[in-house]
Amino acid sequence: MTMDEEFLMISGIQHFIFCRRQWALIHVEQQWKDNLQTVEGEIVHEKCHDEKFVEKRKDLLVCRGMRIFSKKLNVSGQCDVVEFKKGKAGAILFGRDGFWQPCPIEYKRGKPKEDLSDILQLCTQAICLEGMLCCDISEGYLFYDEIHRREKVEITDELRHEVSKMFEEMNGYFNRGYTPKAKYNKKCKNCSMKDLCLPKISKNRSVGTYYKIN
Repeated sequence: MTMDEEFLMISGIQHFIFCRRQWALIHVEQQWKDNLQTVEGEIVHEKCHDEKFVEKRKDLLVCRGMRIFSKKLNVSGQCDVVEFKKGKAGAILFGRDGFWQPCPIEYKRGKPKEDLSDILQLCTQAICLEGMLCCDISEGYLFYDEIHRREKVEITDELRHEVSKMFEEMNGYFNRGYTPKAKYNKKCKNCSMKDLCLPKISKNRSVGTYYKIN
């Protein structure tokens, strides 16, 4: 069994925070359907996931598509970009002298969200990098395509606790093969999975009731 088959996907945070049922349909039941938002997101990430790309600028190393994992959280995935800055602390890298401080950078379409999904995804990447590289990471950045700038994120103990609690719940659902029931709300209209989820049918008592309403 491969690492990806054993671990949950870090990117699943986005689905889980948006809707636990959506996450379960995708990650437990293995169903998927694109919409405009998901396609635009894939385009934004295309340039970031070149795993062979490593660029050195004096005391800065830039790596794209770095594969990461955490056995503690039972997750794996990829960082869009990890910048390593040479300094007095950080990780020891093969073939490089001295210490290199890693900093994860996640690229997103659009602009900053009202919820914590992007921030928690970045925090998860930092936790994975800390475990793999045996160093501490205190900050990361979110780059939004619409506003074309980085947003600094402090990796706090509160965020780490939230990540741990969230993945405990996700792993529980996954191990049970459990898909939560639908709870129809205004977010359902923009969900790529609405035709597979059928939230109005799930909410109403019967299929007959659903067709009378619609």
